[in-house]
Formats: sequence, structure tokens, C-alpha cells
Amino acid sequence: QVQLVESGGGSVEAGGSLRLSCAVFGYTYSLYCMSWFRQAPGKEREGVAAIYPLGTTTYADSVKGRFTISRDNDKNTLYLQMNSLKPEDTAMYYCAARYHSGACFSGEYNYWGQGTQVTVSS
Repeated sequence: QVQLVESGGGSVEAGGSLRLSCAVFGYTYSLYCMSWFRQAPGKEREGVAAIYPLGTTTYADSVKGRFTISRDNDKNTLYLQMNSLKPEDTAMYYCAARYHSGACFSGEYNYWGQGTQVTVSS
């Protein structure tokens, strides 16, 4: 069993930065995709950033060049550094993990965090 606990959300003005953290508890060695998703009110959930087992990363086009996903295996923590934030980045952000391979923005996930709210004002 794996538990994901996000933190680091908050309110910031446009152009500002936030760093989200996702503490991962439990048996993590077989996890394949470690990802961040977000969901804004009235919109579908979308993949934001993902990191594969060997460290390859992928990003949604809307955040490329502004967001950076990383992980600290010693601390069992996943991060999302968000810079140059825009009002359209406002959403609930979720950390997610799964065992099976494939493109990380597609398919089902085994585990989800409770979410952390990010609000960007103009």
C-alpha cells in the first residue's frame, strides 16, 4: 500500500512561484509513473508533469519551461517547482502514482493524494 500526502499549495500573484511536495509512504520500489495532475473548477483533470523510473520527465504544453518535476529518492518525496505562475494555473493539484508502464498522462493510477489548492491572482 502506498500513501501520498501533498503540501505546498497556496495563493500567489501572477508571476510568482510555488513548490509543491508529495511525501510518499509505503512500498515504492515498483512504482512506474509518479505524476502531478490538476483540476480546475468545471474542467477535466489534466496531467501536468510526470517522471519515469529512470528520470525522464514529461510536461503538459501549457507548463513547459515554467514547471519542473523532480524527486528525492532518499526522502521519498516528489516535487513540482512552479515558476512564472499564471491565473490559468489555478486548480487543485494532485500527486499520483501507479505501477504499470505506458505514457504517464494516460491510463489509470493506483494511488492519489488528497490534493493541494493553488490559486494565482492577476
